[in-house]
Amino acid sequence: QVRLEESGGGSVQAGGSLRLSCQASGRSLRAFNYYIMGWFRQSSGKERVLLADIDWAGNVQYYEDSVKDRFTIFRYKANNTMFLQMNNLFPEDTAVYFCGGGSRSGSAVNWRDWGQGTQVTVSS
Repeated sequence: QVRLEESGGGSVQAGGSLRLSCQASGRSLRAFNYYIMGWFRQSSGKERVLLADIDWAGNVQYYEDSVKDRFTIFRYKANNTMFLQMNNLFPEDTAVYFCGGGSRSGSAVNWRDWGQGTQVTVSS
């Protein structure tokens, strides 16, 4: 069982920046060697969408097109923490942001662990 806890959400004006953090716990560091982590967001009335994911070695696997040039995903193995640096935020980035974790199965990722979510609100 892996526990994921997000932090760093809040309110910001358009053009501003926020950094989200996700702390993983509950397994030994060695067991995280094949653990994929990712950031998702869910806007009101819409489905949860994958924004970016990264493997344990720090290799970025994916960025969603709308955030590719503005958001950066990275992780620190030493303390099992993943981050999402969000720059040049738009009002349409307003959503609840979730940290997810899982393992790769072929070309897909089996996302099985979730944080509680953190609200990001961008005002115009």
